Amino acid sequence: MMDAQPTDQHRWLQQLVGEWTSEADCIMGPDQPAQTMRGRETVRSLGGLWVIGEGTGEMPDGDTGLTMLTLGFDPARGRFVGSFIGSMMTMMWLYDGGLEADGRTLTLDAEGPDFSTPGRVAKYQDIIGLTGPDSRSLTSRMQMADGGWQPVMTARYRRVG
Repeated sequence: MMDAQPTDQHRWLQQLVGEWTSEADCIMGPDQPAQTMRGRETVRSLGGLWVIGEGTGEMPDGDTGLTMLTLGFDPARGRFVGSFIGSMMTMMWLYDGGLEADGRTLTLDAEGPDFSTPGRVAKYQDIIGLTGPDSRSLTSRMQMADGGWQPVMTARYRRVG
């Protein structure tokens, strides 16, 4: 454990390292149009085993939100792990996920509050897709009570430089 060596999964995460701009379409509620917000993210490597993303972005109220993402791979469990926090929330989202068969899509599962039903816990997924050497996507969705998935946010990232 003290001399961990990067695996193929750790190397996959290194594709996220760099400076990025983003444009996100966020669904603010039922029967409301999506809002487009822009941001930036710096993703760095921690020893080739972890990636850490620090972001800034527009918020619906005009303020600037700050975010922190950590992602790694736990070889003992055979799963990607991580967390997400933001200056606009008190919730720490904990990720557990896997790489899809296409080798370009990482699906991260999490649980958190159901924003439409107070007191209910809902399942969420953040899905990172590598769409090119200098582009990626992020789709966030929530599982509804009927088992279907409702998109919450879709973002497009472009590498800077």
